[in-house]
Amino acid sequence: MQHDALLAYRQVGAKTMSPRLLEANLLSRSAGQMQRVRDEWETSRHELIAALMFNRKLWTVFLGSVTGEQCELPKPLRENIANLGIFVMKRTMEMLAEPAPGKLTVLININRELAAGLRERA
Repeated sequence: MQHDALLAYRQVGAKTMSPRLLEANLLSRSAGQMQRVRDEWETSRHELIAALMFNRKLWTVFLGSVTGEQCELPKPLRENIANLGIFVMKRTMEMLAEPAPGKLTVLININRELAAGLRERA
């Protein structure tokens, strides 16, 4: 069901907004999901895996995009995004192994900062 919603969101978004703005919105959505889990840990902890998997899927797409031959971004920027993606994947695995609300903060901040940067350039 979540996959269907994401697909619909992408299709509508592709017709109505720039790819950068779509990426910014998806990053913000993911940050919001993780923040809600962090802020309401006792009542929302059961949503942790779904929030982390959504974020991981998003970052998997970013990693695939920046490491592909068709990527037109400058090499240093591609490398920075790839390094962030690797960090996000590692932190996700840490969260799955030993869940703690405080560990979400860095993932939330990364997504929000990237989203803000994408919106400035959109």
